[in-house]
Amino acid sequence: MPSSIRPRRSVLYMPGSNARALEKARTLAADALILDLEDAVAPDAKQTAREQVVAAVKAGGYGKREIAIRVNAFSTPWGMDDFKAAAEANPDAILVPKVSSADEMNDIARALAQVGSGASTRIWVMIETALSAFRLQEIAAAARNDKTRLSVFILGTNDYAKETRARIMPGRAGLIPFLANAVAAARAYGIDVIDGVYNDIANIEGLKEEAAQARDMGFDGKTIIHPTHIAPCNEAFSPSEEEVATARKVVSAFEQPEAKGKGVLQIDGRMYEILHAEIAKRTVAVADAIKEREAAQ
Repeated sequence: MPSSIRPRRSVLYMPGSNARALEKARTLAADALILDLEDAVAPDAKQTAREQVVAAVKAGGYGKREIAIRVNAFSTPWGMDDFKAAAEANPDAILVPKVSSADEMNDIARALAQVGSGASTRIWVMIETALSAFRLQEIAAAARNDKTRLSVFILGTNDYAKETRARIMPGRAGLIPFLANAVAAARAYGIDVIDGVYNDIANIEGLKEEAAQARDMGFDGKTIIHPTHIAPCNEAFSPSEEEVATARKVVSAFEQPEAKGKGVLQIDGRMYEILHAEIAKRTVAVADAIKEREAAQ
């Protein structure tokens, strides 16, 4: 199992125009932070937000937290300037909104080449338009092109619901096909996929239910809009102690000499195939990565 697993259980949006929020983010237990220049910033604050976010990223102090800068779309007056500034700041990732086609991924690749971004900076994209729902496979396939640096899908469920008129309600019935297809496309091309935000800030039980749904569908984590949502999401997307213990037992059993050449084993009264051993290896790797991440806070 690759050692490149990076926990993204809780991915917190922080408005780039709020200097105090950018400072506070250095102390929060979120796995990743999205320093936002787009939706959370009013038009007359875009320039200030860009300057503050670039300064914050360059100053560092965020520890092991993964840092992404969400820029405005290239079609806006701020998009390309945001992208250039973000590349100069050298965050872990640049998040590009409203990506709907492979052609837009090619535009991102050209922009990366033009601005000379550091090789370590990855590209995350917002999947949030009605059109993107029909092109999930071709957008995810762009990850095969190293020039795009595509590594993560971030779902914008609010924007998608606005475009499709789907109602956001408990269980998210109107969004299930979109959510499931996004997970499948991401997995087909080896990229992570993060669920959209939960809007009812004070309803922690509702958040827990939605995070559990996202986990069970295969998401790697959830974007969030308030620090009180960090702990529930970290818990939801962390393997339980029991799951990890079972996974270690399964991995160990398939590694025993007597298991060589066997495709199926009985462990504690249950049947496990080799594919279950692969799942177990990932569970152990995720648990180890989370342990390392939390020890470094």
